[in-house]
Amino acid sequence: MIDAKNAVYFKKINKYDYSLIRPAFFEMMGTIGSLKIAANDTVLIKPNFLTHAKPEQAVVTHPLIVKVAVEYVLEMGGRPRISDSPASGSVKKIMKAGGFDEALKGLDVEIAEFEDYVKVDVGEPFGEIEIARDAMETDHIINLPKFKTHVMMLMTLGVKNLFGCIVGLKKPAWHLKTGVDGDYFARLLVKIYAAVNPTVTIIDGILGMEGQGPGKSGVPRQIGVLIGSQNSVCADIGACRMVRMRPESLFTTKAAIEMGLALSEIDVRGEFFEIDGYKMPIRWSPSGGPAFIQRFTRRHLTQRPVVDPEACKLCGDCWTYCPAKAIEKKDDSLVFDYDKCIRCYCCIEVCHHAALKGVEPVFGKLINRLTKPKHA
Repeated sequence: MIDAKNAVYFKKINKYDYSLIRPAFFEMMGTIGSLKIAANDTVLIKPNFLTHAKPEQAVVTHPLIVKVAVEYVLEMGGRPRISDSPASGSVKKIMKAGGFDEALKGLDVEIAEFEDYVKVDVGEPFGEIEIARDAMETDHIINLPKFKTHVMMLMTLGVKNLFGCIVGLKKPAWHLKTGVDGDYFARLLVKIYAAVNPTVTIIDGILGMEGQGPGKSGVPRQIGVLIGSQNSVCADIGACRMVRMRPESLFTTKAAIEMGLALSEIDVRGEFFEIDGYKMPIRWSPSGGPAFIQRFTRRHLTQRPVVDPEACKLCGDCWTYCPAKAIEKKDDSLVFDYDKCIRCYCCIEVCHHAALKGVEPVFGKLINRLTKPKHA
C-alpha cells in the first residue's frame, strides 16, 4: 500500500500565463495538504536562484511561480519570505534581471539573501554542517526548484535545490570535500534535505532545461508541467519518470532510497505524461583505479570544462568559485589544471556568459560511441 506522502501531483500548463498558473498552484497546494499555515506563521519560499538570468533561459524558477507562492501564503494568513544563496551574483541582481521585482510589485513579502547560518549535526559521515539560519528557524518551507539537467548530478530538482541553503562559499568548500564521487555528494545533499525538511515541493517544469545544465550552457526545453509533493524525493522520482529515466539512476534519489527517506514507487496523480528525446548530460567519472590510470582518464577520457574565448569576459566568477582552485587567468585567457579539476562543474554553473561547457576529449568521444548500446 502506497502512503499518501508518496503522492505526486502533475498539472499540465503549457505556458507562463498568470491566469493559468495561479488557480493550478492553489489547487495543487490544497490537494497536497501538507502546508497548514496558522496566522502570522513565517513561510520561507526557496526558489532556484542559481544566477541572474532571464526567464526564457530556464536557469531560475520563473517569477510567476514565485509570485503565486507568495500570494498563496498571504491568502492563508502567513508571512512570506523569499531567500536563497546564489552561486553567482546577488539575490538583488537576480530579482532585477529575472523579472521578479516587477512580478512581486505591491506584494507584502520579505526578500533577503541567506547570510547567517547555524551548525546542524546531520550524522555520519559529515557531522556538523552549516545551514542557513532562516531555513532552520522558519515555520514552513515551500521548495520551488527548476526542472533542469546538471552536468555533475544528471538532474537538479527538489532535493538538490536545498543545497542553496548552504551559505555562500561554504558550497564550493563542500564540493571540494566530497570530490568527484557523485554518490558521496548525493548523500550530503540528501542529509541537507532531511535537515531542512521542506513542507512542500513544487517543481517548475513549464519551461525546463536539457543538455549541459544547470547554468546558461544548458538548452531550454518546453515541458509543460508543474510537479508537486510533500516529499521532494518523490517529486524528483516523478520528474525522472517523465523523462523515462530510472529514478535510481539519479544520484540523490538512489541515496534517499538507501537512507529510507522514500520508496522507488510513487502514487501518480493528475495529468502525468512522458516526454521524448530529453537530452541528458554525458557524465564520466575521473576517479577509480591506479594513479597513472586516473591521470590518463582525466587527461584523455573524462569530460571537462572548456572555455569559449570569444564568449569569455574574464569576469572572475569561475576562478573565484572553483573549489579546487583549478582555474587561473593568464594574460587574456583562462587556463585549467585538469589534474586538479574535480569535475564538479561549479564554473559552468556560475558562468553567466555561457562561456564554459562540458566537453569530451577525442578519445572519450570515441569510447562513448564504441560502448553505446545498439538498439534493435
